Amino acid sequence: MFNISIIIPTYNRKLFLTHAIDSVLNQTYQNLELIIIDDGSSDKSIEYIKKKYPSIKIYKQFNKGVSSARNKGIKISSNNWIAFLDSDDRWHPKKLEKQINHLVKNRKYKICHTDEIWIRKSIRINQHKKHKKYGGLIFDKCLDMCRISPSSVIIHKDVFNKVGLFNEKLPVCEDYDLWLRITANFPVLYLDEKLTIKYGGHLNQLSKKYWGMDRFRIMAIENLIKKNSLSKKNKIIAKKILKEKINIYLQGLRKRKREKEIVYYENKIKKYA
Repeated sequence: MFNISIIIPTYNRKLFLTHAIDSVLNQTYQNLELIIIDDGSSDKSIEYIKKKYPSIKIYKQFNKGVSSARNKGIKISSNNWIAFLDSDDRWHPKKLEKQINHLVKNRKYKICHTDEIWIRKSIRINQHKKHKKYGGLIFDKCLDMCRISPSSVIIHKDVFNKVGLFNEKLPVCEDYDLWLRITANFPVLYLDEKLTIKYGGHLNQLSKKYWGMDRFRIMAIENLIKKNSLSKKNKIIAKKILKEKINIYLQGLRKRKREKEIVYYENKIKKYA
């Protein structure tokens, strides 16, 4: 029996949150608990949710970021299998059922993700070839960009016990960081069906707050290399991509004439030459 704890982190998402919750409650698979972690919202969304869904577990914390909220949900969850759903995303009604059936047929896997539908400003957009998703030993394919969506995964707690939780020091790219640590140690099961619906384009998305997202990916790769836990093959690949990302970031720094940062990253790239 797969008992699943579903964790929805939320921060000032009153307009979206009910749709996310309804997509969980409408799942055909119902051996689950739903946990909402409110990360210090000020829009009275939680008061509204408590009235509308009185049986749902809601926990509040001071604003510490999405990683902290997800980590708290993992720690207080009752079940060994964890699923995440961002508060502005939704699931197909058979998402959990289909993933569990897939996992039952492939018992060696401890993480499973699905394909996605992308909606931006109410318009469905097509993914490009570079966004292709994969299964198996995919560490090398996860270095260039974030290929796994938090809203699409089911993960066994054994995985977190091995690689750790979300890095709360990263304000963004925290999922990219976690997927690298996971894919360096575990094969990934991929269900090639569009069962996760991701919504984007709204103003309070974290990805819109930060210029130069590659600097956080650089930190993630460098931290992984420093831990010296990669295979020889994966370390070679990681260093190659790290240098490429540093060079890309340097181009942006030079355009903005950020001299101190330029020197810092030029020295960094020499270190990995």
